[in-house]
Amino acid sequence: METEVNLLVESVKFMVLGMGVVFLFLIILVQVVNLQAKIISKYFPDEEPSAAPAAPSSSDSDESARVAAIIAAVTEFRKNK
Repeated sequence: METEVNLLVESVKFMVLGMGVVFLFLIILVQVVNLQAKIISKYFPDEEPSAAPAAPSSSDSDESARVAAIIAAVTEFRKNK
């Protein structure tokens, strides 16, 4: 009976030790990734977005030109097939 208790105590010790090692590794990993992000953002900063182009006004002529282009593309595709 006493050996079973000793085995349980030893297994709990190993479990705590293993979980502690994994937890320590994860903490170190998070710190390294944060440091890497800071270094990358320092030497490779994000480019400032340029001014957004004005939205094209959709009118009937744009729509008819688009339909004509689609019809021409389908006709050319069928002719080459």
